[in-house]
Amino acid sequence: MADKTNVLILFSDEHRHDAMGCAGHALVKTPHLDQLASRGTRFTKAYTPSPICVPARAALASGQYVHKNRCWSNAQAYQGEPVSWGHQLIRQGHRVDSIGKLHYRGSDYDNGFENEILPMYIKNGTGWIKGLLRDHEAGWNVSTYTREIGPGENSYTDYDLEVTRSACTWLEDATSAENNKPWTLFVSWLRPHYPLICPEAFYELYPLSEMDEARFRSQQELPQHPVTQTIRRHFNYDDGFDDQTRQIARASYYGLCSFLDAQVGAVMNALKQTGQADNTLVIYTSDHGDHNGDRRMWTKMSLYDESSRIPMLISGPQIPKAKTVETLASLVDIYPTVLQAVGAEDDEIDRPGLALASLIGGAGEDRAVLSEYHDGGSPVGMFMLRTDKWKYNCYPGYPPELFDMTNDPDELCDLSQDPAYAEDLKRCHDDMRALLDPSAANDLAFADQAQLIEQLGGVEKIVNSEEFDHTPTHSG
Repeated sequence: MADKTNVLILFSDEHRHDAMGCAGHALVKTPHLDQLASRGTRFTKAYTPSPICVPARAALASGQYVHKNRCWSNAQAYQGEPVSWGHQLIRQGHRVDSIGKLHYRGSDYDNGFENEILPMYIKNGTGWIKGLLRDHEAGWNVSTYTREIGPGENSYTDYDLEVTRSACTWLEDATSAENNKPWTLFVSWLRPHYPLICPEAFYELYPLSEMDEARFRSQQELPQHPVTQTIRRHFNYDDGFDDQTRQIARASYYGLCSFLDAQVGAVMNALKQTGQADNTLVIYTSDHGDHNGDRRMWTKMSLYDESSRIPMLISGPQIPKAKTVETLASLVDIYPTVLQAVGAEDDEIDRPGLALASLIGGAGEDRAVLSEYHDGGSPVGMFMLRTDKWKYNCYPGYPPELFDMTNDPDELCDLSQDPAYAEDLKRCHDDMRALLDPSAANDLAFADQAQLIEQLGGVEKIVNSEEFDHTPTHSG
């Protein structure tokens, strides 16, 4: 089995697409990711199916967009259905393990891994239930976010270091004779997800005197759409910062990107040291991005590129070196990529993803990809259709948005109300309707969430439930 192909998926949490040296960032130091990009191919226009953790990870597993897998929110997690690429591989004799954060429902389900090492599931098997209330004034606590910044130790960092150690040990064990069958390993870290407390050595890479400033903070540059304004109002972290603490928080995020990069480097070194680098396809990507202060917004939960666009790198057998691909890519593409790499068969279920190798080969140049948000702060479902030129955002019951991503990559000029672009707007809406009916999907999301709210004891019980700003590492 010397010619077997293994797959190593390296997955981070909340890594925005441009926070890498190889993506042209002037400050962020990511030497190991840069090296991975130079050894392989970088997708410059990759997007998440949902700019929040749980739905994005369910889409990654199932290869299905959110409106299909119905894991709408951080309280509606993946629990083994629809079937994942892991299920398909195990059924065909492959070894499939995970190490680190899953953000699935829990260990009682067949999640598509033979072994789940150091798994993090949603808290208490229920997750962030206050988000189910959508735009309800549920008393979300935003103060801890602005306090937990700067250099220091944190349980998230400790967890990630343990994930790295476990991954290196796993790769060493994988070379033993009894384990010599094709393997796929999913390694999933928490960083650079907040709390924005950064190991001192990495924080010091970004002196405040040399830091850049958050973008698009003037009044005319701030989000104008009422739905995005509602999100900003509910999660108004920015008012908790002053000029100095805002820069400390931003430097911490950059430092956590460099910390994450170091974890990638350690695992890649273990892969090389164990002699498995030449026959292993390596994929690096993230669940979603992070505003990091741009537009006076923090974390994710918007359709802007800071939040919805992600890094995506692939390296290994038959993958061109030092190549960039501008064809649109998505986390739903990981499912067919893994199956193609190991020669596994798929089922008859229709999925929207395309294998990344086929995108490198020229497929999908005219494709469109979707992203959706149906969680806390949103009074209505948020649907994004990204084409090569356009970003069309649909909010049922509200006006749409239309951005020319070629001429306005910063998404500052909404063209949806300009009669000169009426045909483009209609074409984008028709293209979205070919993939889903946004109004029907919005209604289904609210119906599923209303049912879950009732199961959990009703709105009042959820309002008075314990609040948490991020999943604790000890959550089971």
